[in-house]
Amino acid sequence: MATPSTAPTPSPVLIFETLRAFQETGALKTAIDLGVFTAIAEGASTAKDIAEKCAASERGIRILCDTLSTSGILNKREGEYENTSDTALFLNRHSSAYMGGVADFICGPEIMIGFLQSLTDAVRKGGTVLPGEGTVSPENPIWVKFAHAMAPLTIPPSKAIAGLLASTGPLKVLDIAAGHGMYGITIARHNPEAQITALDWAAVLEVAQENAVKAGVAARYSTIAGSAFDVEFGSDYDVILLTNFLHHFDAHTNERLLRKVHAALKPGGKAVTLEFVPNEDRISPPSPARFAITMLFTTQRGDAFTFRELDSMFRNAGFESSVQHMIETQQSVIISTK
Repeated sequence: MATPSTAPTPSPVLIFETLRAFQETGALKTAIDLGVFTAIAEGASTAKDIAEKCAASERGIRILCDTLSTSGILNKREGEYENTSDTALFLNRHSSAYMGGVADFICGPEIMIGFLQSLTDAVRKGGTVLPGEGTVSPENPIWVKFAHAMAPLTIPPSKAIAGLLASTGPLKVLDIAAGHGMYGITIARHNPEAQITALDWAAVLEVAQENAVKAGVAARYSTIAGSAFDVEFGSDYDVILLTNFLHHFDAHTNERLLRKVHAALKPGGKAVTLEFVPNEDRISPPSPARFAITMLFTTQRGDAFTFRELDSMFRNAGFESSVQHMIETQQSVIISTK
C-alpha cells in the first residue's frame, strides 16, 4: 500500500506576496507622510476622524488603515484603529523617538526605484551599477540625507555600545564615518569626561555637530573632515568606533583601514564595530542576511560579513581578540582589543 505523500502542496502565495511587497512599503510611507499615526495618538480612531485630521478622504484612509492592520502595523477593533506600542513610540510625531524621517531615506528614489530598476544589472556585474563607486563615492550627498534621517534608529544600538564600554574617567574616542554622530554623542552623554572626535565628509559633520550641540556635549566634540582612508587620525585613542562602515568594502580594503585603526589606539585600546552579521549559513538571522543584497546594489565590493570573516580581518590587522555581542536590533557589536 502506497504511503501518502507528506510534501506540501505547491502554492504561488509566497511568490505573489513577495512580488507585491512594495505595496506594503508604499502604504506605510503614505501613512507616515499623512500623519496617520500622529492623528491616532491625538485621539482619532475611526476612518472619518483620522481622515479629517489628515486632510484625506474617508475611503482612502479606511483602505489604507485596513491594509496596515493586516500586517500588524495598526490594530483594528470594532471599526476603530489603534496604534501598536511600536507605532505609538516611533511613528507619532510628538514622540521623542519619532523615526518617520527614515522613510525618506530608505524609500527615496536613489534606493527604492533604483533597486527595482537596476538590481538585475548589479547581480550580473557582481557590484553596483550606480555612478562611480556607488554610495561610497567621495562626498556623496546621500550621506547628508542619511545623517538627517537615520539618527532615531541609533537609540538602541548607541545605548548598547555605551553600556558595553561602561567607561568612567577620561576617554578619548574617535568616531569613524560618524554620520549623525549619535554613537559618539551617546558615549559623551554617559561619560562626562569623554572627548569625542568625529570623522566624516565635511557636509555630513555639520549634522553631527548640530546633534552634539542639542545633546549638550559640543565642548567635548571635535571633527576631522575627509576620507577615513586618507586623513590622519591622531593617536592614543582609548576607543575607535566603526559603526555600520566595514560592510561597504571588501576584506582587503577593510584590513588596510583596520591596520590604521590599530596604530591609532593605545595599548589595550578597543575598536568597537557595529554590523549586520549573518550566521555562517548566510541566511539567518533574516535581517542581517538580507543586508548583503543592499550592499550588492549600492557598493562595488561590500557585503554582510560573518563574525568569522570580521574576526579574521581584525586579527590580520594586529588585534589580539574580538568578542561578538548580539543586540536587540539584530545587529552585532564587536569589541576588538589591541
